[in-house]
Amino acid sequence: MTDESIVLMSDRRLLAIPVIECGEPLFDLRKVPELALDDRQADGAGAYARLRIGLVDRLLSVNELLPAKHRLLVVEGYRPLALQRHYFTRYAAELRDANPSWSEEQVHTQASRSLAPPEVAPHVCGAAVDLTLIDADGAELDMGTPVNAGPEESGGACYTHHPAISSQTRANRRLLAQAMSAAGFINYPTEWWHWSYGDRYWALTTGAPAALYGPLDWNGS
Repeated sequence: MTDESIVLMSDRRLLAIPVIECGEPLFDLRKVPELALDDRQADGAGAYARLRIGLVDRLLSVNELLPAKHRLLVVEGYRPLALQRHYFTRYAAELRDANPSWSEEQVHTQASRSLAPPEVAPHVCGAAVDLTLIDADGAELDMGTPVNAGPEESGGACYTHHPAISSQTRANRRLLAQAMSAAGFINYPTEWWHWSYGDRYWALTTGAPAALYGPLDWNGS
C-alpha cells in the first residue's frame, strides 16, 4: 500500500465533515482491570489513560473476540490539543529541515503520515487509541515495529500492510485488525497500532454523515 492509495489525515475532505458531538465523557482506563495499560506515554494528568466511554466498551468487546491467550495492551488514548500541536509542529520542522526543497504543503502532507494535523486529530477527541497485543505472560507480540515508530525510522514498516514484514508479523497484525474491525474501529493505514471510532477520519472511511466526537478541552480536573 502506497501513500497514493491511502487517505491521509491531511486530506481536505476531513475538515468538511460535520461534528455532531454526542457528549460522551472521557473514562479512565485505569478503572478497567480487564484492559492492560502501558505507561510509556504516561503524563501527569493521566490523559493518556482516558477514552470516550463508548470506545472503552468497544475495547472490552475486542478482548472478548481475541483468542484466550491474547489481549490488548493500550498505550495511549486521549491527547490534549496543546500536546498534539507540539508533536505535529516538531515533526513538521524535522521534515522541513531534512527536505529544504519541499513546499509547505508537502511538509504538511508528509507530517500527516505519522501525526494528525491538530484540527482533525482523533486523539484530541478521545476517539482514538494506540495499542498492541500481548500474550498470557504480558509479553508484546511481534508487530514488526514498536508503537509510534515513524516511517523514516521504520523504513515504512509501520504501515499496516507493508509488504516487507514477516509472515508472523503479518499474522499478528491481521489478528489485531480482525478483532478491532469487528468492534467497529477503523485503522489509520500508516500506523498499525492506531485505531479510532466516531471521529472525522472514521466518518470519512465509513461514509457516516458526521463525526460523533469533537475536540475536548480536558485539563485533568
